[in-house]
Amino acid sequence: MQDAEKENNCYEQYQKLGGIINEKDYESALARAKNTTVPDLDIRRIKQSELMAKIAGIELRNTKDAMDQRTVLYVILRADTAPKGIKYHHNQMSDQHLFAEALRMLEDIDSLNKLINTHPNISFAWK
Repeated sequence: MQDAEKENNCYEQYQKLGGIINEKDYESALARAKNTTVPDLDIRRIKQSELMAKIAGIELRNTKDAMDQRTVLYVILRADTAPKGIKYHHNQMSDQHLFAEALRMLEDIDSLNKLINTHPNISFAWK
């Protein structure tokens, strides 16, 4: 019972930070991130996350043996595809917006603020 309450509180906190990914996809992405290893990740998407972080002044702790959870979560979210019949899905978001969602999911407010401040002309709210 406490685990379910804790997960609910985490999702509520994510939403308070402006997160818009539905709870099912949120929980699925976080669970997959825990079980993902470096060879499972697309190198192009890793490089994309590193570039976005560098531009925003966010220091990622990626090594050849272990990836920063922010990178892992971004790569997982970027690889997701929309189920049939779904009109709006997070795979439609820009790279920066999706990286912001990963930061919100991990409650990395400092990095989220850096990303948002670096891109003042990008809306990080889903419209």
